[in-house]
Amino acid sequence: MKLSQFRYTMPKDLIALRPAKQRDESRLMVVHRDTGEIEHRIFKEMIEYFESGDVIVANNTKVFPSLLMGEKEKTGASITVFLLRELNEETRLWDVIVDPARKIRIGNKLYFGAGGDELVAEVIDNTTSRGRTVRFLYEGSHDEFMATVKRIGTTPLPDELRKLRGIEKEDAERYQTYYAKVEGAMAAPSAGFHFSRELLKRLELNDVIWTELTLHAGIGNFKPIEVEDLSKHRMDAEEMYIGQDTCDIVNNAIQNHRHVCAVGVTTMKALETAVTIPGKISPYEGWSNKFIFPPYNFTIADRFISGFHPSMSSMFILASSFGGPELVLRAYQTAIKEKYRFGIYGDAMMII
Repeated sequence: MKLSQFRYTMPKDLIALRPAKQRDESRLMVVHRDTGEIEHRIFKEMIEYFESGDVIVANNTKVFPSLLMGEKEKTGASITVFLLRELNEETRLWDVIVDPARKIRIGNKLYFGAGGDELVAEVIDNTTSRGRTVRFLYEGSHDEFMATVKRIGTTPLPDELRKLRGIEKEDAERYQTYYAKVEGAMAAPSAGFHFSRELLKRLELNDVIWTELTLHAGIGNFKPIEVEDLSKHRMDAEEMYIGQDTCDIVNNAIQNHRHVCAVGVTTMKALETAVTIPGKISPYEGWSNKFIFPPYNFTIADRFISGFHPSMSSMFILASSFGGPELVLRAYQTAIKEKYRFGIYGDAMMII
């Protein structure tokens, strides 16, 4: 498959600048793989497609405020630093993305926080065009250091949305799933935004089984794919964990011919990473750089909840792998015609 086969034109005015007022009242497009039928529903009505014993798997990662606004030494030029990955806890080494990158060179010092002296970082290496390795000059404990980062950091909205309308107070809550628990993500698993406390309770009362895994999503999901031959694309590695309880729930559902629904791209990637033999997953603790593109044989989930993703993105390509490229493209064209909201705060699609 070629990257250009996953190109479509998304009107900019359909990008959702803010989330729906109520999490579970966003729109839901239901796409039937067997018949090609497309239904238009409200998200909380997704419960009508599940029966007792069916399983929904979600990613419980929690986004931490990893976006730092600061100044460059001497010039005082404004800079943005996006924390990607801690390399060494003792020496405070981090991989980061900087903007504007052309002004940030090895040896530069960067200042953050009130007065510019709450946190200082020194650039020690270049990694990619916008990537740098920095050392934070901080003498307190690691817990104190992380507390400082969280206090002066802000919600790491994707670049495009941040440039369209900036970061707002409600993002601290809404750029997070209701069930987020395990801190470590640089990007939110946004397909889960649509689940509310009330909807989770209704699923429980209907004996639909909810289970969770953890994959700390990175901003690699938003990086453009730069190769036409998809087999040559390499995803950034993301840390993930699947416990024995979740494995038992999923494996038992498959054995008993119940539906297994993956909530979002990160959950689907994690499930497929943990496959041992077809139709079975095992506990997993480590890293995954799995990139799913057609043709791909999914062996765990037979249902998939997703958002409406950018053209030629890894997320759109994964959805196309699950639903079939022609059907998913037709669904997206229908979504454009019907004015669905696109992007991280947009509406939802469920492929069944």
